[in-house]
Amino acid sequence: MHNSYQAPAALLNNKTILITGAGDGIGAEAAKTYARHGATCILLGRTVSKLEAVYDSIVSEGSREPAIIPLDLKGATKKHYQDMTQTIIDQFGQLDGVLHNASQLGHLSVFADIPEDEWLTVMQVNVNATALMTQALMPALLKAEHPSVIFTSSSVGRKGRAFWGTYAVSKFATEGMMQVLACEYENQSIRFNCINPGATRTAMRASAFPAEDPQTLKTPQQIMPAYLYLMGKDSATVNGQTLDCQPK
Repeated sequence: MHNSYQAPAALLNNKTILITGAGDGIGAEAAKTYARHGATCILLGRTVSKLEAVYDSIVSEGSREPAIIPLDLKGATKKHYQDMTQTIIDQFGQLDGVLHNASQLGHLSVFADIPEDEWLTVMQVNVNATALMTQALMPALLKAEHPSVIFTSSSVGRKGRAFWGTYAVSKFATEGMMQVLACEYENQSIRFNCINPGATRTAMRASAFPAEDPQTLKTPQQIMPAYLYLMGKDSATVNGQTLDCQPK
């Protein structure tokens, strides 16, 4: 259903959506796709030049002008997220959706050899930053009528896999965070879900599987139906779920 979803052209009209990791890969494609369906996108990422390229692409298509927030999740504090939230409220009035897409992979290695600094960095970006940002954004989200928060999971976040220790543990934590929030807010209009994109033609995938032929993988554009489905009104009753873009 969600992978063959045909989104109405005006699905996200007048909605403001924040996308993290919006500079390339799935995040960039999601931002462009949401913009094509009427959303005002807030592009968050650490590389300004990449964000500007996505901005230019969205504007050139005639979509609503996006906003850019350059921020490195590795070093950002709760105060950064609180200030960001106040700016969103001041400029847009509310936040209708969040796609937590930014992630760090780390290196694949046996668990006993995971470097401490790499463990801490991956947990900071994939778990701590996501948690602190979600906390800070709640006032802006709760001003919206039917806000949707999407976390990015992985198959290794549901069944652990050898050598994927750091990334897998971070995604188990992401799944848990989503489920806790979904349960806490189950009687309110806000909802929380995960997307597992599966094997997708991105730079992160290439770094994990350097010998793999990228032409055998789906492109970010091909998995966008699920991202549209979860962000729009047609999934209004879906809460606490993990949707697979490429079910086995």
